[in-house]
Amino acid sequence: MASNILKRATSSVLKSRVESFLIGASRRSYASVAVGTDIVSAAPDVSLQKARSWDEGVSSNFSTTSVKDIFKGAYTGVCSQQHVPSYQKNIDKFKAKGIDSVICVAVNDPYVLNAWAEKLQAKDAIEFYGDFDGNFHKSLELGKDLSVALLGPRSQRWSAYVVDGKVKSLNVEGAPSDFKVSGAEVILEQI
Repeated sequence: MASNILKRATSSVLKSRVESFLIGASRRSYASVAVGTDIVSAAPDVSLQKARSWDEGVSSNFSTTSVKDIFKGAYTGVCSQQHVPSYQKNIDKFKAKGIDSVICVAVNDPYVLNAWAEKLQAKDAIEFYGDFDGNFHKSLELGKDLSVALLGPRSQRWSAYVVDGKVKSLNVEGAPSDFKVSGAEVILEQI
């Protein structure tokens, strides 16, 4: 599953992102992240890998980016056909609301994320980051074991609106196949 994170920042703030919160519901899907959470504090020692080709990985010495500096599953049906496209189609609306970045984080390596971004023709609109070991999502208690579906460790499907590193709204889907609260249209109303 993929996670989309929206960010609005001041010029003095480092890039930051996250997502999740059931709209109109009093319960959440057991995530430690919530509105008001400081993402960097929640995942202090986690690094992500920006989507890239193998050659770009080699030339960068396979560098990672600390969550301090920036801030579901590639190719799955809901992610590829609904979740990411909802953000891609609405990128102009996000920019009009002053959003600096729309970010997709997935439990996968940066090469898969790069290929997926290229296949979706979304690289120009959305930044893709690989949570290669799942630690980012585990730190936020947004990890999900989908081994029963032969998918292994993944993340819940979620979205967040983050301002200066603080979660302002969080949307977590109730089930891996759901696409009710984490889409672009929902979060646009929350900004």
